[in-house]
Amino acid sequence: MKLKYIIFGLAVTGASMFTSCNGVIEIEPEFVLDGSQRFNNLDDYEFSLTGTYAQFRSTAYYGNASGPAGGYSVLPDMMSDNLTETGESLANFRQLVNFDYAADNAAIEGLWTAAYRIIAQANITLRGIDEFASENPGQYNRIKGQALAIRAYVHFDLLRYFGDNLALNSNTLGVPYKTEFNQENIARPTVAQTWQSIFADLAEAKALLSDTDVAINSSGNFSLRANIDEITVDAILARAYLYSGQYQQAITAATSVIDQVPLVARTSFAAIWRDENIGSSELIWSIPFNSGEGTPATNVYFPSGNRSSFRPSEEVIGQFDSQNDIRYNAYFRTIGNRIVVSKFLGKGNLADGIVNWKVIRVSEMYLIRAEAYTNIPGNGLNALADLNTLRAARITGYVPAVLIGQALVDAIELERRKELFVEGHRFFDLKRTTRNLVRSDCGANFTTCSLPVGNRAWVWPIPIGEIIANDLINETDQNPGYN
Repeated sequence: MKLKYIIFGLAVTGASMFTSCNGVIEIEPEFVLDGSQRFNNLDDYEFSLTGTYAQFRSTAYYGNASGPAGGYSVLPDMMSDNLTETGESLANFRQLVNFDYAADNAAIEGLWTAAYRIIAQANITLRGIDEFASENPGQYNRIKGQALAIRAYVHFDLLRYFGDNLALNSNTLGVPYKTEFNQENIARPTVAQTWQSIFADLAEAKALLSDTDVAINSSGNFSLRANIDEITVDAILARAYLYSGQYQQAITAATSVIDQVPLVARTSFAAIWRDENIGSSELIWSIPFNSGEGTPATNVYFPSGNRSSFRPSEEVIGQFDSQNDIRYNAYFRTIGNRIVVSKFLGKGNLADGIVNWKVIRVSEMYLIRAEAYTNIPGNGLNALADLNTLRAARITGYVPAVLIGQALVDAIELERRKELFVEGHRFFDLKRTTRNLVRSDCGANFTTCSLPVGNRAWVWPIPIGEIIANDLINETDQNPGYN
């Protein structure tokens, strides 16, 4: 996989965007330079960082289009028991949602390449930047810290799909951790070694972002946080600690975020999904989408064409209190004779599917902390308190529950499913907690209605193109079941 060019400029979109029936148009980058060119000052690195963020909008990462895409946004829900494919679907995802994939699957290779494209751009932003540390130390810290955090975060996303056992000390194979631009030949490290690299980058990023020249995001405003700051790094750490089974560290990181970012009042919750400036909308990090830059969720429901390719499963709808839970009307809408996913309709009163992708919200931190507490003996009351706090913020007239043991664990898992519905978590949550995937509302277009623990499909195959191009990865390094 060769990546020759680096991308600059505010008008950048992902290189994989293309014209489609979902309204994605191709936009040429403002500035493109050959990767062999070196930067002359920190402002050059600033432009490169902007281009790095822009690539998150690519149709193979958070963006959606008419072909298989949105691998790190809505696809993990499409592959789970949260959604059911409908007769309105164009069948672009049929192999993925039915777990009928192999190493030559073009969609999987596209999502792999999109992730490493972002990593390559982050690495070019890091290349040689230490030479300019004294030019403006605060600006240097701000740029380098964000690039390191992006590199760690995208490798983490890759690990969720392509890693098997995600425990901290797992000796199963992880994903190549690339620390140089256009680095081609690199072996698959173990999952443990991948985690080590992720946490090292995040630790350095956090230290750098604690001392910057200017505030990265508007202080106290949690409506649009388009860049990674110190709070965001703590949130990423909390998520990564949970996945790797480091529960006390997850509690510490999540608490740091919770102490700084409030949950919104129930009357303001719906405005989060319309991207309305309400001063504080409990966002930790979001990726902006504007006209001409694609959309993050139209592969589920395409409002401009009123096409619902994936509808919410009857099971998940039944878990919400439709009268008192504010999430019900924010997440679902009845259009015609069907219920569609409506949390990504558009900004304000628009219904074009163009909304910002919410990467991390503070409510996830409550759920991370609650789950982590249940894994540390003697912390059941703390876990219950977090569960009740989140429910009280979402449900009018909520009466605090009293739960212990497995009932509490199951309640937290259910609340996570409801709160983070179609935000890219469900498939991974089932995977990391080793639960069977059972589609009780399977639908005519799902030929596979269950995925038991241990099935090879929980782990994606390393793309055959990578095996052919990378001299240090061969067929023996392929994930089990795909040789």
